[in-house]
Amino acid sequence: MDHNAWLKSQDLTAIETAFLTTLIWLDKRLRIVDYLELLETMYYRANLQMPKSHTEQYDLDNKFWYWYPLYSLGSLSIIAYLLAAVSGALLGFYYAPSTAGAAAQGDPTAAYDSMVMIMKDVQFGFMLRSIHRWAAQFMVAAVFLHMLRVYFTGAYKEPREVNWILGVVLIALTLLFGFSGYVLPWKQLSFWAAQIGVELALATPIVGEWAAQLLFGGFTLGQATLVRMYILHVFVLPFVVTALIAIHVGIVWVQGIAEPH
Repeated sequence: MDHNAWLKSQDLTAIETAFLTTLIWLDKRLRIVDYLELLETMYYRANLQMPKSHTEQYDLDNKFWYWYPLYSLGSLSIIAYLLAAVSGALLGFYYAPSTAGAAAQGDPTAAYDSMVMIMKDVQFGFMLRSIHRWAAQFMVAAVFLHMLRVYFTGAYKEPREVNWILGVVLIALTLLFGFSGYVLPWKQLSFWAAQIGVELALATPIVGEWAAQLLFGGFTLGQATLVRMYILHVFVLPFVVTALIAIHVGIVWVQGIAEPH
């Protein structure tokens, strides 16, 4: 097909002509149109699988309007997660995961000094850390309330039991996210929170000692503990949680939202 002749025969604006010329050029080299058609087909097939909501199926109109604000808790928890992720990434430019300085003289650690420096010397540092902390706390509360809403509206039942299990895993990882972040400042509260974590790990039957070694670097707290919490908080949990959230939201998109009967 002579694309240039076809373009000249059409009554197109300059913007439309530029767009189609670019698309034709790319399609000759990368088969862009084929992939666009494939994505369009996948989109319509996925939407055909989405069931009607109970409101549409039973013509309930807005009889359960008082439940609807609770259906925003999942979205709010994702927004809080994104805020915590962005602010945490910015904090990572200044944070030092080191216990150096914690000598017998009682000097503050490098980790604690870096946190103080963020709050006092970095421009908008206090606000940045506050956003990160409050977003994390809001996320924990939103996820917990979201789980309660799912339970009390019966949205965990067939065929949504897989997504319920995913939600249970996500709330456990959210708590682990919060715990690992709480340890990072390596102040008195962080130190003793980590000590409680070690004791809880050791109290676990069979795998207790192995879990303490893996998560805390041993039975006593030190540099290995802080590094493990830092790796967990920054390099492991973000990727795992983001992937599970994507799967969780994808299942909701395919199945539709289970509204209250």
